[in-house]
Amino acid sequence: MTICTVTPNADKQISELCKENKCYAITLSVKGGGCAGFEYEWGTAKAEDLEPGDEVITCNEGYFAVKSHAVMFLIGTEVDYVKSLVGSNFEIKNPNAHSSCGCGVSVNFDMDNLVPQL
Repeated sequence: MTICTVTPNADKQISELCKENKCYAITLSVKGGGCAGFEYEWGTAKAEDLEPGDEVITCNEGYFAVKSHAVMFLIGTEVDYVKSLVGSNFEIKNPNAHSSCGCGVSVNFDMDNLVPQL
């Protein structure tokens, strides 16, 4: 099962960011905080920084990694990259999100309905 789907636009941006930052992968995690209770956290990683259980998705010229402790929050998520007149950003379409803040970074989950990691 694939944890996340990466759209072609996101794939292209992830590949560019990996080249620009000279890293192996762009990472996505979830941490406590933000106005809705949790926050998406983006980062970069070298190959040796990845841990067993991290979900690694191959992109055109790089990798996208979901950190292992965030897998249960991100199952079924689509990651897209959108450009508009006011800027560009990764857009996360997460079916597990119970609610989110207008900023798109802060999110809340219904903890009773999350699928635990196997």
